[in-house]
Amino acid sequence: MTEYGRGPGSEPWHPEDPLYGDGGWDGQQQAHQGHQPAYGGQPQHHHYPQQPQQPGYGDWGNGQAQQYDQHPYGQQQYPQQPYDPQQYQQPHDQQQYSSQGQQNYHEGYQEGGWDGTGTHAHVPYAADPGDPYGQQPAAYGAEQPDFYGTPDAYPPPEPPARRVTEPEPEPEAEAEQKTDWDPGPDQGEHAFFAGGGADDDEDDDDPDGRGGRRGRGGKDVKAGKPGKGKKKSRNGCACLVVVLVFAGGVGGVGYFGYNFYKNRYGAPPDYSGNGTSQTVSVQVPDGTVGAGIGRLLKEAGVVKSVDAFVSAATNNPNGNKIQAGAYILKKEMSAKAAVEMMLDGDSQANVLVTPGQRNVQVYTVIDQKLDLSAGTTRKVAEKDWKTLGLPKWANDNSNIKDPLEGFLFPGTYPAAKGMKPEAVLKAMVASATKKYASYDLEAKAKAFKLDSPLQMVTVASLVQAEGKTEDDYRKMAEVIYNRLDRANPETYGFLQFDSTFNYLKSESKINISESEINSNKDPYNTYTNKGLPPGPIGNPGDVAIKAMLKPTDDGWYYFVATDGVSKTEFARTHADFLKLKDKFDESTGN
Repeated sequence: MTEYGRGPGSEPWHPEDPLYGDGGWDGQQQAHQGHQPAYGGQPQHHHYPQQPQQPGYGDWGNGQAQQYDQHPYGQQQYPQQPYDPQQYQQPHDQQQYSSQGQQNYHEGYQEGGWDGTGTHAHVPYAADPGDPYGQQPAAYGAEQPDFYGTPDAYPPPEPPARRVTEPEPEPEAEAEQKTDWDPGPDQGEHAFFAGGGADDDEDDDDPDGRGGRRGRGGKDVKAGKPGKGKKKSRNGCACLVVVLVFAGGVGGVGYFGYNFYKNRYGAPPDYSGNGTSQTVSVQVPDGTVGAGIGRLLKEAGVVKSVDAFVSAATNNPNGNKIQAGAYILKKEMSAKAAVEMMLDGDSQANVLVTPGQRNVQVYTVIDQKLDLSAGTTRKVAEKDWKTLGLPKWANDNSNIKDPLEGFLFPGTYPAAKGMKPEAVLKAMVASATKKYASYDLEAKAKAFKLDSPLQMVTVASLVQAEGKTEDDYRKMAEVIYNRLDRANPETYGFLQFDSTFNYLKSESKINISESEINSNKDPYNTYTNKGLPPGPIGNPGDVAIKAMLKPTDDGWYYFVATDGVSKTEFARTHADFLKLKDKFDESTGN
């Protein structure tokens, strides 16, 4: 077979075949009449040995070729001509066939036939879609531009006869099993461990252009030396990442395991010693115990952990006796020292309101706790009582001496130095309002034929002031309700309680002369005024309130503290009352 595929095959190429004839390797030129032939338009002559004329060829002079199936080749053969290395796209001279059997080619092809001009038209190759210059024709008579002459261009394709399969690189020594080709993720190697990156595939600048491009195996084809752009391996980085992840996992498990062991089996975090010189006030609300107190101390910086305080309080025999109130403690104390200090009364910065205590007494204690001058808290109460949170039904009588009387509910309240008296009073009033609401005094007042919830509080304050025991409180409540009935045959609506007279006098006397009592007409004097006093005479506690709501029903109208201290006896009639009075006089020496 010749270099252009014509040979002794069974059938010759058809003249309309794009590869018929010697169209050259110009592939980028248009095949039309008058176009410049390849390689500068210089015809290249190939002289073939004389061949005897073969029968069966038609007339080629008119540009028409006979069909191959009518004129098959017989025994005609053309010796293959070697390519000139510089000229491999050359038009052939047209061979003339004569009767003598010898004729040279002098005429070129045109569209697969002979036109008699001696010029052979090039059959165009299909344009390369990736070649930007594939469809650009050259001007007539001008040289065809060489698009492969620039340093950055790829070399031109080789003719089929010169295409030589590139030899495979010689295998390296068996001792070195490492290969330079990358099988890729789909060939068994994980993509994460594939060597090289985007920057690894870039070639270094080559002064010789593309001629020194690296060949396969990462070697420099031109120099025969290993290329500079050999892919970098990431195996070391991958192993480092795996080691770091494994180490981090082990460390994390160990850390959490250690914390779990300490939290469950180890001693809780705790300070040592009795604390620093810095003090802090901690307020423990009513009903707060154990862990709740520990959280308050931890937030204030007194103890280091809640568990340490709970453990110390549990191990202390009196740990459950820590009460609500304000405490002056030191910062960074050991839990054991904090528990002991809270049990010591000296650390407590509280105001304790006892059942039956009058407001004037409470005001004095607040002044002392807050380190205020005497009378400061009382002035605040008289001035700002409307802003302290009293219920709407309070102070419903213009003769009330102190609107806050009966609303400083018994209990322990924080009163540390630096606090305002208003804050302490507000806490007490809020506690009383909440307590009275829980007893539903508005509904109970109607059941006991009283005018308002305030009168219920007043009754409770009288029970608290006159009674000594819980059993006395219930009998005392019955005496009050029986005497309030103005139709009763014994007192006709007069209470005649010494406690009300002592309140208006700010005293606590037992022996009061009848002339003194009967001469005083103050609204709080129940000897000279029927019914209840204008308001409470003290702050009743829970026991007195419950007794007031559940009095006895035995017909009691009178009572006398026969021993002058704690023993109270009751009577239904005035005659029985006189007997009890004689016992009192005998015990007191009157």
